[in-house]
Amino acid sequence: MAAPDRDGDLRRTFPALPPRRAVDEGFAGTWWGNAWVRALEEGALDVARLERGRGYAEGGHVDAITVTPGLVLAYVQGSRARPYRVQVRLRTLGDADWDRFLDAAVERPGHIAALLDKELPHSLADLADRGVPLLPGPGDLTPQCSCPDSGHPCKHAAALCYQTARLLDADPFVLLLLRGRGERALLDALSRRNAARAARAAQDRGPAPLPGLRAGEVL
Repeated sequence: MAAPDRDGDLRRTFPALPPRRAVDEGFAGTWWGNAWVRALEEGALDVARLERGRGYAEGGHVDAITVTPGLVLAYVQGSRARPYRVQVRLRTLGDADWDRFLDAAVERPGHIAALLDKELPHSLADLADRGVPLLPGPGDLTPQCSCPDSGHPCKHAAALCYQTARLLDADPFVLLLLRGRGERALLDALSRRNAARAARAAQDRGPAPLPGLRAGEVL
């Protein structure tokens, strides 16, 4: 499953993250990573399972993570010798949603620069007025695990969600991939749309006036 040599623009595999020292503050380090954690915790039905899952994540029980459009997949080591196969699903965006996202991204030059710096601007992620749910909300994350626990989520799925937040911290393009578009395809689309926007702006301004003298002055 976690085979880096099979990776492409629509599939990324991340090696197992090292154990993390437990801290009092939020699990994630960025605002968008914490938004992911908040969607997990507010949609959970059992706080005790969340705490166990967080402990699994902090202890390094989550193996390599594979991310594809709409899916996060990994093996998580539980109390048994054989690890459990865990997946978390998230709805992908449609073409119309992506068009609105790209339009918003090229409206401000700083948006593209921020993405290239692995930052996710609030104004770009919060497009509720345009109907683009980039960040998940409570109940948007759909977990599934091979363990017999019927909790929502079980501790293994919670562990995978917590570790996914660390991936989002490092690279917000992971979130965009989950929503359906790979990094290269997105950057190419942004480049084309930005060039077209610049061309339209230049056309609207019209040609620059040519230097010269008034006919009356010449006469």
